[in-house]
Formats: sequence, structure tokens, C-alpha cells
Amino acid sequence: MPSRRMIVGFLALAPAGLVLARPARAAEPMVFQPRGVAIHGIDPVAYFAEQGPVPGNPDIGHDWNGARWLFASEANRATFAAEPERHAPAFGGYCAFAASRGYLAPTIPEAWSIHEGRLFLNASLRARRLWSAELPDVIAAGEANWPAILG
Repeated sequence: MPSRRMIVGFLALAPAGLVLARPARAAEPMVFQPRGVAIHGIDPVAYFAEQGPVPGNPDIGHDWNGARWLFASEANRATFAAEPERHAPAFGGYCAFAASRGYLAPTIPEAWSIHEGRLFLNASLRARRLWSAELPDVIAAGEANWPAILG
């Protein structure tokens, strides 16, 4: 018959064993892609050319960095394909403010900024205001955290 000490010892180790036995969590994708489409299907080039979010056309797409990107026009697709790093949002389209704090958050198309020629997206208009108030430190903090925060 097991002693009380053995039972207490086993129970103390059981939670640790359960934690260790869990499968490793898969890393998040490099690009924020709800429903399999990058940045909600918004044309990233349009943020620069149209000064705001424009929905992409599902028939005008381009695969890059593990995601499907949509564009409002063939010209925008060609522009992106020629220089995707220049037009894709920083931090893979995840929230720039969250990245500066060391975690991932989804974004909304309306909470965007272009700073020094780079596109940044945020989780909300409030997050964008907080992020903007701390420039340029939040960019440096996000870059220090990226891409390790993907998991």
C-alpha cells in the first residue's frame, strides 16, 4: 500500500507531468491571415496609393511569405510582387502596438499608419493612438520582439 508521502509526492509531480506531456503549440503564421487571406483581404498597396484600406479582389491574388494577398487591381499586384517587403505591413500585419509589448493581436483595416515609408496596422483605433504617441520607441520595441513572439 502506498504511503501518504508517496501519494503527496505523486500528486505534486502530476501537474508538472501533465504540462510536459502537452503537445507543443504550433507557431503563429508569419502573416496575419484570418480565413487564409492576408490582412483581411485588404490590398496592402492601396494604403500607399489610395491612402487607405481598399478590399482586394479574390481573382487578383499573389502568394508571398506563406500567405495569399489580394489586390484591387493588376497594377497593385505587380507593384507588390516586385517589392513585397516595401508594401507588406510591418510585423506581418499583426498589431504593431501589441508587437511592441511582446505579444500578438489581430488587426482591423481602419487602424493603419504609414511611418517613414512603412505600413503599420493596429488592433483598434485606440491602439493606433497609443502606438503613435510612443513613436519611434514602439517600432524599435516591436522589432526587438519580432519574430520571436510568433511562438
